Order: sequence, then C-alpha cells, then structure tokens
Amino acid sequence: MKLQNYVLGRWIDGEGEGQPLYNAVTGDVISFASTEGLDFEKILQFGRARGTHSLTKMTFSERGRMLRALAMHLMNQKEKFYQVSYMTGATRADSWIDIEGGIGNLFSNASLRRKLPDQIYAMDGENIGLSKGGTFAAQHILVPKEGVAVHINAYNFPVWGMLEKIAVNLLAGVAALVKPATVTSYLTESVVREIINSGILPEGALQLVCGGARDMLNYVHSQDVVTFTGSATTGLMLKSNPNILRENVPFNLEADSLNCIVLGDDVKPDMPEWDIFIKEIRKEMTVKAGQKCTAIRRIFVSEEAFEGVYTGIAKSLSQTAIGNPLNESVRMGSLAGQTQREEVKKQIQKLLTTSEIVYGSENTISLIDADYETGAFMSPLLLKNEKPFESAEPHNVEAFGPVSTVMPYKNFDEAIELAKMGKGSLCSTIVTSDGRIARDFVLGTGNYHGRILILNRECAKESTGHGSPLPMLVHGGPGRAGGGEEMGGLRGLHHYMQRVALQGSPEMLTAVTNVYSPHSKGHITDVHPFRKYFEELRIGDQLVTEKRVVTSEDIDRFADLTGDHFYAHIATTDFSDTMFERQVAHGYFLMSAAAGLFVDNYEKNPVLLNYGIEELRFTKPVYPGDSFYIRFTCKEKKSQEIKEAKQGEELPRGSDIPKGIVKWYVEILDESEEPLIGVATILTMVRKKSL
Repeated sequence: MKLQNYVLGRWIDGEGEGQPLYNAVTGDVISFASTEGLDFEKILQFGRARGTHSLTKMTFSERGRMLRALAMHLMNQKEKFYQVSYMTGATRADSWIDIEGGIGNLFSNASLRRKLPDQIYAMDGENIGLSKGGTFAAQHILVPKEGVAVHINAYNFPVWGMLEKIAVNLLAGVAALVKPATVTSYLTESVVREIINSGILPEGALQLVCGGARDMLNYVHSQDVVTFTGSATTGLMLKSNPNILRENVPFNLEADSLNCIVLGDDVKPDMPEWDIFIKEIRKEMTVKAGQKCTAIRRIFVSEEAFEGVYTGIAKSLSQTAIGNPLNESVRMGSLAGQTQREEVKKQIQKLLTTSEIVYGSENTISLIDADYETGAFMSPLLLKNEKPFESAEPHNVEAFGPVSTVMPYKNFDEAIELAKMGKGSLCSTIVTSDGRIARDFVLGTGNYHGRILILNRECAKESTGHGSPLPMLVHGGPGRAGGGEEMGGLRGLHHYMQRVALQGSPEMLTAVTNVYSPHSKGHITDVHPFRKYFEELRIGDQLVTEKRVVTSEDIDRFADLTGDHFYAHIATTDFSDTMFERQVAHGYFLMSAAAGLFVDNYEKNPVLLNYGIEELRFTKPVYPGDSFYIRFTCKEKKSQEIKEAKQGEELPRGSDIPKGIVKWYVEILDESEEPLIGVATILTMVRKKSL
C-alpha cells in the first residue's frame, strides 16, 4: 500500500515505487511513500490562492473556533492514531505526548482567540502620539501574510510536530503545506485524513506531502514562511537554498541540540533533589527512546557527587522494561527504524573516543515480546567522561537516541562554563534547592539556552519536565539549536503576520483599525451609550459629562471610607519638600467619581456588569476647589461566545445571555484639557439584542 499526498484539494499517489516504510517493532514493510510527479509550484500556489485566501477572510474568533472544533474532532479519533503510533516504536506514554500533546496545542492556540479582536488583523502595542496638537499619530498592526507556511518536520513526533506548527499559522490566517519525515509519515498521513474528512478546514488550508521535498523550496516566495525541525546539517542546507536567499523567505530553524542538566553542588544524596535529578535523567533518556530534540545529552555534577550519580542513574535505567510497546509492562520502545539505530551507533563510536560506557550495551539488550534483529531496539547507554574540558566530543556529537554522558565539575563556575560549551541549546535544567545557585546558573547561561527549568522539591510534582515545550512559551534556542523559535502564545503569530506601522490622523487610524484612537472625533448622540445594545454601539460613540468640583470634605470622606490616609490626602500635612502644594485628591476617588458622572443611573439597561479596568494612570494632581469632567468613548468591541454546558455541568447565572465585551476610553479632564488628569480603559459586558 502506498501513502498518498493530499494536495490540490485531493489525495494523489506519487509516481514510482517510492521509499519503503517499516514497522519499527517488527521490521515489516508498512507502505511506500513518494512525491515523484508532484508539481510543487502549483501546490504552493493552490495553498496561497485557496487556503490562505479563505483564512484571511475569517476573523481570529472564527479561526480560533475552527481550531477548537478540529481539536475536539481529533480527540474523538485518538485511539485510531494510537494504533498506528505503536508501529513507530512508541509506547502508550510516548504516543500520549505526540498525539494528545499535539491536539492540546490546537486547544491552547484556539483559546488565544479570546485575547484577539473580532477582526482579520491584530493590534500590536499602544497608540503612539507623534505631534503636540494630537493630529498625527501611529499604530502598529499585524496582518496575515499572503503565502503558505511550509513545515518540514523531523521523524520523532509525527503528530505533535505537525499540529503544534499548523495551530499557529492557521490562527494567524495562513495555509500550511506539511512535509513530515518520510520514515514515520504514515502516522502523520492518518491524522491528516481525519482532518480532511472532518471538513472543518477551508479547502487548501492544509496540504500534505509524504516523501522527499525535492525542488519544493525553489518555488517559495517572500510571503511564505519555511520552518524546519531536524538536524543542524540538513537545516543549514535548506536554509542556504538560493531561492530562499534571493526571495528573503523567513526560515525558522529548530535544530537538535546538546541539552544539559546540572546538579547544584548544594544537593546531597539524602535530599529530595537528588532523587528528582536521577528520575528526570531516566525519563529523558527513555521517553521516545531518547529521540527528542530536547532530550538530555550532557549531565554535569560536582566531583564529589560524580560516582554516586552515575551509579544511581545506571540502577534506575536497569529497572526500565524495554520491548514491544503493545505490551503493557514495557516502558521504553524502539527507535523509529533500523536506519536510525545505525546512525546512533556511528555517533556513539565518536563519543567513545573520549568517554566510556558505565551502563548498557551497544549490541545486546533484553527485550519483552520483541526481536533485536528485526526491530529497531537499543539499550539505553550512559557514558562517563572524566575530563570534560579536554574532550570536545560530548559537547559536539549528538547520538539521537537513549544516550547521555555524565561529566564532573570542580566548582559551580566550571558547571556554568561546561553548560555553555554546547554552543546553544533548546533547553537546560538546573536542579538545586539554593536560590543563589539557580540565579547564578540562569544569568550565567541564559544567553545560550531557549528555556531553563529550575527544578526542586517544591515544583517537581507538577513540573512538566525538562523536555516539554509548552504552547504558551517560546520554543527554540540560539546557536547550535538553530536560532529560531516556535509557538509562544501570541508571539507565535508574529512569524506568519506582517507588522505594519500606520501613521496618520487619529480619525484615519480609527477608521482603519476599528479601534478608537485618542484625539479622534467622537459621535455624540441623544442616547446615552449605556442604553445601546452591543450591536447598536459604534466605535467612537461618546459622552461628555458635566463637571464636578472636588472638595476637601470629599477627600476626607473617601479617606475614612477606604482607610487610605496617605499623608498627601490629609489637609494638615506639612507639604514642604513634597511633590504637592496642598491636600490632594485620591486617584481612586477621581476614578470612582468619574463613574458617578458617566454611568447611566437607576434604570436597567443593556450593560450587564463592569468587567474590569486596564491601563489606569493618574497624571496630574487635583486639589480641593478644582473641577473635572469625563470624556467617555467606545473604544473597541468584542463579541462573546455563549458557553455550552458539559454533561452534568451547571453554568453560572447569565451564561446563556448573548453578549459582548465593550472597551471604553475614559479621559479625566479639567478646563485646560491637556495634560489629562487621568486616563483608563474600562470594560463592560453588554447585552446583545439577539444571538
């Protein structure tokens, strides 16, 4: 059976016999993969013209709901994927990271819709005034690129590797072309089939090719984005493609790196951190059989702890059952294939020129329900190197399997230097109970790592661990790790969007962004803004209130009510050598009194509740006898989804009311108007007329 490619809106066979794909556990041929005969120029153009064109017409809210629907669909189909995943050599726990971890990325990125506007673009930062008179201003916005996100992925996470990437570009409004590593592409293909069958994504939003990339990169252009996860050598070759350079195509490289873990010299064998350290290393060596770009390759401990550590790791590894992942007693499966095993062995020979094996065997292993000759199994190998400053190999050679090297340091300054000798990595871990040691390590090595986990007894139980990338955090690293980044919450969207600095009058900025720009002209009507339903409100709807005079009695009563008797609010204070002339009003009194001026009193209206305050600032003192008034403007609107109750769940009162969030720009002014007394953005929940 030959794998198919999903391109140009249909499933297509590649020409020729194709590359054979093997069951990593039994060695049996599963299928063949080929991209021969595919026209990559047409495929990329189809993605731009159909997929991206459709996605950019959707708002962030619509794209987010699309991702959520897709995640729910795939979660319901997950058992199908587990059955295929076993053939990659993955245990149930390994597959959980790949399959449900990948689907979790869809859920997590879908939730970002709540932080994004009901628009096809996003604001980036605050409005910037560029003139004294307020007639010229600037605003950065992010708009989707018109190209395709081309994802070339490694073999070790065929589901997560795809889903964690497409979640971001789809939310940004850009279509994807995925090329998984051929050796495990049969698992990726099974997931894509379910995605296409669901009908959730627009046509062209996702295309898949199973096999060689061939001349694909010759047809990308400046609006496309290329990401690559895999070896630094392959990444450099792809990044150097003449067309990539000529078109200045953004290229995000995540390369395998020599990640390290360090045991602080404060940790002794009788401390919980000692066992936490051993457990973390065993997990990172055996999960996915060490085939993780984040796996621990270098282990640094003090000279005093050196023998005790490698003895403890060896004992822990010896308790790991290895074999057929379908057997419930197995805790470590095989490598992805025999080709990978041979490559790992070649790298081990390089490491052994300066290191020696303290646990495991290169060629023999005791297996459960499996055969070493037909499968791709390998023993975990723990090496030791007693002269890490004199040996280049542990800091330069990566065996992409269950292989790690333990090395000693004399003092903690040496530990920091050794960590940096990896020349950049995706992540590292420091295990310590001493905050000073943690601080020294972070500040001493932070510029060489994309992520640092500080692990101790306090967080170990709930920690996601050394090698677990999280969708809300940037994943990537400097130097050897590729210098790129992925995910990162809202930051991740920036890779697939163009930042534009808009300059113009406040009215024009408001018209373009649909967000009120300070100094724009407001729309004052006879109807109070709070009497308007969500659909009836327009950006720029404005209320200018009556004035209120502040008295000393107001300030005293507010101080008594709140208990805020700060000296500046007390009339009898000696104000010499202070920032104030005399008794000054509380900023929070002004904000409270402002509400009394702009709130429409007594009668029920479409405003359901006050949702919060953002960006509250007080910029000018108000003294007894001073007067102020409020300019209250509709700044931004965002519709809210009606939450659906899960089975047996009782939703909070009012959850079924159709509504949206309205942001109001609140300016507190006196007769001079400039500078402002204060400014804030308040949020209200406003009822809709209908669904």
